[in-house]
Amino acid sequence: MFWKIVGALIVAWIAFMVLGSVIGFVFKAVLWIGIIGGVLFLGTAAYGAITGKKQSKRITR
Repeated sequence: MFWKIVGALIVAWIAFMVLGSVIGFVFKAVLWIGIIGGVLFLGTAAYGAITGKKQSKRITR
């Protein structure tokens, strides 16, 4: 009976270790994708703001 409990605890510990590493990897991947997306968004917005100032649009009547 003792060995069944120890075996169950070892299996549960291994399962939690695998699950934790998978969740950690997914979290890091999503974090880096968000950082890269934010940098690209800010770069595109800055480029649009810089190039948009050259073209002055006036409303004429």
